[in-house]
Amino acid sequence: MANVLEQIREKAKTLGRKICLTESDDPRNLKAAEKLAQTGYARPVLVGDSDAIVKLAAENGVSLSGVEIVDVEKTPELQKYIDLVCELRKKKGMTPEQARAALKDTCFFSAAMVMAGDAHGYVSGGGNPKGYNHNTASKTRPALQLFKTASGIKTASSCFIMQMPDTKWGYNGVFVYADCGMNINPNADQLAEIAVTTAKTFRELVGGEPKVGMISCSTKGSAHDPIIDKVVEATAKAKELAPDLAIEGELQFDAAILPEIAAKKAPDSKIAGHCNVLVFPDLNCGNSIYKATERLAGATAIGPLAQGLRRPFMDVSRGCSADDIVDCACVAAITEWAD
Repeated sequence: MANVLEQIREKAKTLGRKICLTESDDPRNLKAAEKLAQTGYARPVLVGDSDAIVKLAAENGVSLSGVEIVDVEKTPELQKYIDLVCELRKKKGMTPEQARAALKDTCFFSAAMVMAGDAHGYVSGGGNPKGYNHNTASKTRPALQLFKTASGIKTASSCFIMQMPDTKWGYNGVFVYADCGMNINPNADQLAEIAVTTAKTFRELVGGEPKVGMISCSTKGSAHDPIIDKVVEATAKAKELAPDLAIEGELQFDAAILPEIAAKKAPDSKIAGHCNVLVFPDLNCGNSIYKATERLAGATAIGPLAQGLRRPFMDVSRGCSADDIVDCACVAAITEWAD
């Protein structure tokens, strides 16, 4: 059976969707655009300064054949985007002058392109310390401002697809971890929504039925503390939000993924020991565990993938490779628009 990355790439290839890459002053993004064009996984758009992009590509031996370049200040579509941004942000009092200034930012510009229907989604990864070098907040803010959250969703969040070397883990070797990159300390309501949203992401991107484990330092009352109470409350709220969802909590990590441990710690649970979606109580935990899984277990981490938004946006680590950007572009390409 093909691993999840191969499945995502092949599906993306059939869709031919246009994906913006925002950090066009970073050679990794140029190389990613080249690979996307050559493989046909997506139709890449490099957003930025067209002259600088062409120059950087030549310096790095990157072919721009099949790669669209959109200059944030020279594009003939600029007025259309200014008008669109003013309409989308009219409640905030956005003026044409403010919109024009905001559109000089490649992330904001890419989000506007997507909302105009001129691209399917955008990926922001890497960054030149002397150039754009967006941090997570500046990458994410345009998506929150222009895309906004999908109908019925209040909390945007992020997740990682973790492809393990051994298929015995999770679902054919795949876990989805959340939230590992956006919400620092979600409350019980937010954590419940993150759980339900991540289960939906699992169905869409991985396939199969999600089995959600709400991770804690306690399993079924083995310890008591407000930080544990939050997970217990979030589990109950998630079950109310999605009664048909297989979800269990609170569970320690080992009780969530190891049947022999679950048999001792949560013997009455139908999914403990077999969870494939792991929802962590806060960002300290989620971010650390995904990195530990990647480095110590040799897993491939795909993400962070933004979820709960009306349009696809992916925020790739500043330490990413060109292939990481390609893979996140493929995920953006197969992520459907929401109302």
